[in-house]
Amino acid sequence: MRTDNTDGMTKTVMIIGGGIGGLALAHGLRQAGIEVAVYERSHARTEWLQGYRIHINPHGSRALRACLEPAAWQAFLDTVSTGDGGFGFTTEGFEDLLRITHDDIAVSPDPAEQHYGVSRISLRQVLLSGLDDVLHLGKTFTRYETTADGRVRAYFEDGASATADLLVGADGANSRVRGQLLPHATRIDTGVTAVAGKHRLTESALARLPKRLTRDANLVIPAGRGNLFTAVWRHDRKTVAPDGSLPTGFLLDNTADYTFWAYADAADQFPSDVDGYDGAALMSLILDRTRDWSPELRQLIGGSDADTVNLVRIRSASPVEPWPTGPVTLLGDSIHNMTPMAGIGANTALRDADLLRRQLIAVRDGQTSQAAAVAEYERQMREYGFAAVKQSLRNARQAASANRFGRTMFRAVLRTMSAVPPLKRRFARAFGS
Repeated sequence: MRTDNTDGMTKTVMIIGGGIGGLALAHGLRQAGIEVAVYERSHARTEWLQGYRIHINPHGSRALRACLEPAAWQAFLDTVSTGDGGFGFTTEGFEDLLRITHDDIAVSPDPAEQHYGVSRISLRQVLLSGLDDVLHLGKTFTRYETTADGRVRAYFEDGASATADLLVGADGANSRVRGQLLPHATRIDTGVTAVAGKHRLTESALARLPKRLTRDANLVIPAGRGNLFTAVWRHDRKTVAPDGSLPTGFLLDNTADYTFWAYADAADQFPSDVDGYDGAALMSLILDRTRDWSPELRQLIGGSDADTVNLVRIRSASPVEPWPTGPVTLLGDSIHNMTPMAGIGANTALRDADLLRRQLIAVRDGQTSQAAAVAEYERQMREYGFAAVKQSLRNARQAASANRFGRTMFRAVLRTMSAVPPLKRRFARAFGS
């Protein structure tokens, strides 16, 4: 059976999944004049009124600028939340080990080299704009088959089918496309569990909590078990909903300021029945675990809305060896799903979108064949994608480590960097890249 189309060109692309990476790729291909269609299982845009805020780093910013038309890129810049916070590493007593300011992290005035905060709701709305004629809703993918001429046909639950030169699986961590293409590519339970919540930044909360908790992100590294991550999210400057208005009674998290927190430890350190705990019980559990911590940190946890507190079992993709290139490939969480412990999952998906866009433009321009272009995309994507998976998995397992010596040494290294300006500047540059 052929593994490439007749002339090696990519005339049509179908994307399974309307997430951040898939939509960014659709924009990029459309700008390049490559016919593209997105198939999304949701039946209406209003089904996407959920999610939380994410961090867009320079990798993600560069990819968005490259994929989006100038007006859409400006819409993104107009939407992102404001903030000038830095990042701190602290003890459980909330004593600084190392604190990096916003100015330390900022490396370039170029908007595409900056860090941003944005809600998934708002980012997805920006990415949905201008794609009405290529977005097909209510299409649940079931399987694909390679045709005799080397193209690929996708089948959907409603009985419909579609054919293209290239199928891109961008259907998330539980990808059905990956399940067929790489049935051996599994996700693992990392053995780490997190409890996360949100503390609304009302006027009273801003007066009560220290600025380090209402301005900066923080990683609390106790001498003993677990750790606590905090991040401040300001409201998006443009609060958008798919129909242009806010649904009655629905709290869109792009309209509120809050400090997000997540406490992580080894799964075996939690009660066996913890999956049945409600938000109030989870919050009480973490307050008990942190009873010797600083009052400020406990106030952050205890002052959260119990309805926002939930349990997360941390899972991660396993590295995948190279596979034979064909008319089907994968993007984002569908191939390199990672833990949230590095904050780079969405950025890696955007990086995938830009890389695949550039490879397919080279096919359009007659510089290479589709097979060669996709093979090169997959080679590079595996390299940086699974490096990101490794980094996020390492961070997760460090959170669950009971190695007191290792924690003591890490805290000592952070204190040394804080005391030696050249080391601190070098770390800040690497942290901000």
